[in-house]
Amino acid sequence: MKLQNPPQKVSSRIVCIGMPVRDLIFRVPEVPARGQKEYASEFVEVAGGNSPNAAITISRLGGRVLLTGPIGGALAASNAIIDDQFRSEGIDTSGLVTVEDVVTPISSVLIDPSGERTIATFRDPKLWTVTLPPTDALLADCAAILIESRCAEFGTDVCAEASRRNIPVVIDGDRMMSMREGLLQVASHIVFSADALHATAGESDDVTALRKLAQVTPALLGVTSGAKGVIWLDPQGEPQQMPAFPVHTVDTLGAGDAFHGAFTLGIAEGMGLEQAMRFASATAALKCTRFGGAFGSPQRVEVEEFLASNTKAAAV
Repeated sequence: MKLQNPPQKVSSRIVCIGMPVRDLIFRVPEVPARGQKEYASEFVEVAGGNSPNAAITISRLGGRVLLTGPIGGALAASNAIIDDQFRSEGIDTSGLVTVEDVVTPISSVLIDPSGERTIATFRDPKLWTVTLPPTDALLADCAAILIESRCAEFGTDVCAEASRRNIPVVIDGDRMMSMREGLLQVASHIVFSADALHATAGESDDVTALRKLAQVTPALLGVTSGAKGVIWLDPQGEPQQMPAFPVHTVDTLGAGDAFHGAFTLGIAEGMGLEQAMRFASATAALKCTRFGGAFGSPQRVEVEEFLASNTKAAAV
């Protein structure tokens, strides 16, 4: 039985800037070697993408979400499926902008028995030519912005205006960023994946890399490392660490996105940094116990019950 969120007051919305993706997910006994074949035991096609996945998580946790970014104009039937799936989660998709004659990004995702995912993704370069809806419309009643680092080219101006209005701007650092990138200057919080952090800073040690980045951005900085947990720099620049919640992992696809979604919602709701990290960690951990990418994200009541039964802080 699907658990329902308890009645809550209407919250200000979170704007998620990203690229919807068609995720073709295959559960396989093992990832095939080069030139080999493998038969999948399960298959599902779902809407995905970093910020879109986070939007699903935010909505399930009781937040209101506006999703904005480019979507391809080709293969209209597939786009209708994506839109229907987002809408069924209560996500406002009026901010999506169609880029004509372009295919919406597609990912082929292999999930092995350990729950680890292997991904091949195609994104047409023309998607980066998109112009988002007017800034004032996006920022009306906006409590926070979550943006994928890859969307800096068309999303930085909106984030800069949000920063001027003292609206939190959270970056999902999922790819290498330039140390001179403007998005770094307007962010309030940046949580990197380990690989993206190391590539951006040119350092292999998490804390060293975070401290190097702290010299070029005013944002609070953190890094997630899967089952190893999360490390962040506190306002005094000292490293803090939160270990991972131990769970039986079924599917890690979308876990990092669930973390970013829950973290952004926590910041928008006024949680302290450590509390938001713990809330996000629990959300991501629960997502890992379910197959289906972001559609395995938990309801708010599940996260609260999980946190109540786990006294140790954790992250995924």
